[in-house]
Amino acid sequence: MRQSIALVIALKLLVGCTAGAVTFPVTDRGQDRLGDDITIIRLDAENISLHATPPAPPPPSVLRLSSEWDYHIGIGDVLSIIVFDHPELTLPAGPERSAAESGFRVQRDGSFFYPFIGQVPAAGRAPEEIRAELRDRLADYVPDPQVEVRVAAFNSQRVVVTGEVVAPNRQPLTTVPLTLIEAINAAGGMTEAADARRVALLRDGKLLTVDLAGFLERGIARNNPVLRAGDIVTVPERLPGEAFLLGEVARPAEIDLSGDPVTLTQALARQGGLEELRADARGIFVFRARGAEIAVYQLETTSPAGLLLGTRFYLQPRDVVYVTRSPLQRWNDTISQILPSVRAITAVDEAAAAF
Repeated sequence: MRQSIALVIALKLLVGCTAGAVTFPVTDRGQDRLGDDITIIRLDAENISLHATPPAPPPPSVLRLSSEWDYHIGIGDVLSIIVFDHPELTLPAGPERSAAESGFRVQRDGSFFYPFIGQVPAAGRAPEEIRAELRDRLADYVPDPQVEVRVAAFNSQRVVVTGEVVAPNRQPLTTVPLTLIEAINAAGGMTEAADARRVALLRDGKLLTVDLAGFLERGIARNNPVLRAGDIVTVPERLPGEAFLLGEVARPAEIDLSGDPVTLTQALARQGGLEELRADARGIFVFRARGAEIAVYQLETTSPAGLLLGTRFYLQPRDVVYVTRSPLQRWNDTISQILPSVRAITAVDEAAAAF
């Protein structure tokens, strides 16, 4: 809400700019008159590679992944125990009682009671370990006992999936490993507003960031970790991010940057391109605040080469793209009117973030 108010105020200020075009190229003398906090960068084939990097997603946290998964029984789990050829040692499950209802529940002390042999420790152990102990202890009463131990109800270990998913829920961990993408799918999948590049995973008191989009788009296995008991998965909403396209374009507007990266040429094309009769194709400027300084990128699109350069220049949140007007006027006539508005965007954003 605060950021939206800041953007509305900034847009009103920017729409008020009626500056004309500039003299090209910006000379060193013209640069000197702008002040130390303003830097003019004229984009060309030689330097475009320095400014062509798309916004990078946050690096995923390094998680220790294991290709194996062993379920360990916990308090509250219900065990189904079968001793073959000895029905008296097996609690019957009938049409009115499921295996979960007729099984052996692991008690608060981590054990369960079994006929003849008494308390059997279970918490923290795999079903195979319990099966081996039951077989050894029952051998005093049953010759060569054949025992099967299964988990009838998984009640002890869960993960929570919340945030921008269709159906936030709690999910039990079972003997089958549960990966991050499987847990999100079991919660109905991500909503349209979800940011798959910044999925938060709270594990053992540490907040980790997982770039799940890296797994979905490029198959990076480490970005789809196996979940553990107690994990809390939060799918965040995409952070709002807009650039502003103003001046002599067909449809001045905000450009949504919350999804895929957007280049300068894409932004111009989506809004109908330049106004053919009024725009000066030599005067496409991108104003970008860099801390206390402002970088002004200049792109000339009088030739196809300029538009190609624009396909390599990615916009960033709060960028102001301004297309100047013909006939040409002095550079300072334009920049002196635009810069206060660019500074206003930064100031209002910082003020809103402080609340």
